Amino acid sequence: QNGVMSGLMQMLLLKVSAHITEQLGMAPGGEFREAFKEASKVPFCKFHLGDRPIPVTFKRAIAALSFWQKVKLAWGLCFLSDPISKDDVEKCKQKDLLEQMMAEMIGEFPDLHRTIVSERDVYLTYMLKQAAKQIELPRASENEPRKYIPAVVVGVVGMGHVPGIEKNWNSDLKIQEIMSVPPPSASSKIFKFVLKATVFGLLGYGCYRIGHRTVQFVLSMPATQSYLQRLTEVPQH
Repeated sequence: QNGVMSGLMQMLLLKVSAHITEQLGMAPGGEFREAFKEASKVPFCKFHLGDRPIPVTFKRAIAALSFWQKVKLAWGLCFLSDPISKDDVEKCKQKDLLEQMMAEMIGEFPDLHRTIVSERDVYLTYMLKQAAKQIELPRASENEPRKYIPAVVVGVVGMGHVPGIEKNWNSDLKIQEIMSVPPPSASSKIFKFVLKATVFGLLGYGCYRIGHRTVQFVLSMPATQSYLQRLTEVPQH
């Protein structure tokens, strides 16, 4: 539905998610499920999913990577086997260590960090600011002055987004640019064509081999040979 490259990327990230779940005994994203449960207990509480849609993020991330960067990233995700413990997760909550990990990611894949982290920092900040706007109270008449009360907002975000949200909070944010999906690159088109050609070629060859063997098997059966012999004898009579 979202394209070959986006589909492959989602499959690889699901593999990473399964690895983390196996190592820790709990699935990633538990904080968001817990937030949903807590919101349901609060009267008149509105629950809003404020992150950028995943297809937009994936397509922008893939478009930002070169062909070899895509291969390198896919290879790393395919063979991810580093052990993860709950102590490692707790260490990530330390600001200094978290910033160090983010810096390492920026050094290896700067364009990936920009699309997956920095752009989403902007989007999350924008959505939080929209939610935090003052609420206008209903007025009895047109002549009554407008009265506002502050909105009470609880934002639940990944730890890696907190510094970016703090940095962008006082900025005038525009999200139109980071919501656009760039057209596929020439390398993506070539890869897609080669992948489709390979799949259809293998399917065609498989059908040919199965059909060829099936015909040989049917022709080798005594009943078939007897029937064909009778057919050849009919014109002679």
